[in-house]
Amino acid sequence: MTHGISVSTRARWVAGAALVACVAAATPATAATTPTVSCTSAKAGLADKLKRDITSALANRKGTIAVGLYDRSTKTTCTLRPSTAYDSASVVKVTVLATLLWDAKKHDRYLTDRETTLAKAMITKSDNAATSTLWKQLGLTKIKGFLTAAGMTQTKPGADGYWGLTQITVTDEQKLLKLITASNTVLSDNSRTYIRKLMGQVISSQRWGTPYGAPSGVLVHVKNGWLQRSTHGWRVHSVGTFKGGGHDYMITVLTHGNSTMNYGITTIQGVAKVIHKDLAAS
Repeated sequence: MTHGISVSTRARWVAGAALVACVAAATPATAATTPTVSCTSAKAGLADKLKRDITSALANRKGTIAVGLYDRSTKTTCTLRPSTAYDSASVVKVTVLATLLWDAKKHDRYLTDRETTLAKAMITKSDNAATSTLWKQLGLTKIKGFLTAAGMTQTKPGADGYWGLTQITVTDEQKLLKLITASNTVLSDNSRTYIRKLMGQVISSQRWGTPYGAPSGVLVHVKNGWLQRSTHGWRVHSVGTFKGGGHDYMITVLTHGNSTMNYGITTIQGVAKVIHKDLAAS
């Protein structure tokens, strides 16, 4: 006997532990199956083409990349890692503006001059101080209220004022872009027009990402985000809405694990370019 446990019992425990270890070792290999791009479309051949081209664009890119595409005109949807959570960085600023407008509508009021100044700086120049001011003014109760109204159930607001650490997913960002681009009961038509107006006035140095390769004549609205942290390297994200050329579509690309900001931008633009090209040809 050893410490009151028989040798045979110990042997069974050791064998059992070894089996558990084997199973544990095998599990990551199963879980590590790379997610694949999934596309559906009412337009013949378009889903297969998009799936192939997006997959090809990402073939040699490092990092964890999530993609969302929705085109109303051809009822086309593509997703990759739709529910993977990312630190939002500045992409959350569109949610902040939407919350501000949603709350103002509930109280039957217009934005104040101060709020419009802050909103413009927040979206067009990605001004962090303006965002912090509006985030604090709104508070988590109102922000969570908007997320509930918008059906953005996967979005978790950052704690302690850290709006840039809000957890976002492709699924929820695409829901938000859909709200911005078509009539609904959550955002008034005036609110939607205002959000798109500011996203259309983003300064040129911040118009990278999803607009890359958009055909001329297509209306572009964009908001990007970028943030470096000690884990997962650079987060680089881009959300955009596009209308023209017979299409009405929105793209979300979220990435982390990028070695540099520019590496992430290049990844996003590689995806955007093939999406614009395939839709324009359809």
